[in-house]
Amino acid sequence: MPTPDSQERSPLHSPGFGQSLVCFGGILIIIAVGLFAFSISLHSLMFLCLMWTAVHVRLLGYDYQAIREMMNAGIVRALPALYIFMLIGFLIAALMHSGTVAALIFHGLNILQPSWFLAAGLVLCSLMSVATGTSWGTAGTLGVVLIGIGSALSIPLPLVAGMVVCGATFGDKMSPVSDTTNLAAMSAETTLFRHIGAMLYTTVPAFVISFLVFLWLGMRYAGEDLPQASIVEIQQGLSSQYSLGLIPTLLPLIVMLGLSLRRYAAEVCMCASIVTAVAVAMIYQGGNPVTVLNSLWSNSPGQTGIVMLDELLGRGGLLSMSWTLLLSIMALALGGLLFQSGILPELLKGFIARLRSRLALIAGTLVSGVASNMAMGEAYISIILNCQLFRKAYEALGLDRVMVSRTVEEGATMSTGLIPWTTAGAFYAATLGVPVLDYLPYAFLNYLNPIVSLIMTGLGIGLLKAKIS
Repeated sequence: MPTPDSQERSPLHSPGFGQSLVCFGGILIIIAVGLFAFSISLHSLMFLCLMWTAVHVRLLGYDYQAIREMMNAGIVRALPALYIFMLIGFLIAALMHSGTVAALIFHGLNILQPSWFLAAGLVLCSLMSVATGTSWGTAGTLGVVLIGIGSALSIPLPLVAGMVVCGATFGDKMSPVSDTTNLAAMSAETTLFRHIGAMLYTTVPAFVISFLVFLWLGMRYAGEDLPQASIVEIQQGLSSQYSLGLIPTLLPLIVMLGLSLRRYAAEVCMCASIVTAVAVAMIYQGGNPVTVLNSLWSNSPGQTGIVMLDELLGRGGLLSMSWTLLLSIMALALGGLLFQSGILPELLKGFIARLRSRLALIAGTLVSGVASNMAMGEAYISIILNCQLFRKAYEALGLDRVMVSRTVEEGATMSTGLIPWTTAGAFYAATLGVPVLDYLPYAFLNYLNPIVSLIMTGLGIGLLKAKIS
């Protein structure tokens, strides 16, 4: 049986460049046409891609047993991260019932002032997306609130939308409960918190620059008044359902952060945070134990009376992770087939072989991430495939695997919301009411992050080298 350390198979018949191109090109066509022309589910398209690829692998001489083992090998490597995916669903639901998310919104709205509205909004969206691990949930709730406030302040909506997308993407990239963060760590075969630590090198400078730019841009609106009625309505809705003391509501996050800093495994940190949040929900919030525990499987909407808030507060539960979890399993199986059979290595060896310097390799990875998003319309598959594609090239240049996961996120995660035809771009445009190309110039973090990465690489800063055993 294959193991996580199993070597790639020597194909019975080595795939040529032509067959590899036809196979991979067929995958891109299946996904692009199915997704954009017919709106077919990604899971169904992934099944078709698996069948298409299996036929090509069979033509190389492999039998059914060998094909199944290739698929198994792709999945086995990712089992630890798949466990984390399950915990993410539990944790998000627990944080909703503990009042953690409600407290972040409630107290965050207190610090909004016209002159620093944009900068504060960036911080609030970043905090919420880190806490919940969802860029879409952040944009669809707090983002909508900020769009309304920005409109009342006569701030251009593309500018506000760009700020929301920056903050939402920050958490999608950095949160330990984000699916893309876990996908990248899993696909590069590194640990979650090492991956997050590596991203701090390039993300923090880009975030600080973005914050300062939004702070400078916001100064021109210092004379405007805040729409207090909307803010009061939201805060009253939250306070009617939750006790909002900061110390007890933030305790689950404090526990997770504290254990993370002490280098405990991600699973341990998340389990401790879940237990803490459940305890806070039952003891401090007075939640019904049966309701709270059932929410870990499938959460239900909140009861504030404000639709957008109730939808956010109903997020989480293991069932909510099924879409990403099942797609990941299928994509990993596909990656196993493509790599173990030699199809993708054959297709890309010429391109990757030309990336002889570290700067060229990182630039190539960034371009590949953007191109994959443009071709497939989704960051999930782009992250998995690019991590697997470039991992050995990074190792050959003496770079740690966290450099692969970090750079792939800088290319794939950061660009997905800037492409109008991706699911993320379409969601942001529909939710915020601002076309992608209108807010794109103001999504500073999303394109500053890869630029900062390239500059730091050129200067030799933040390059994490592989440890020599």
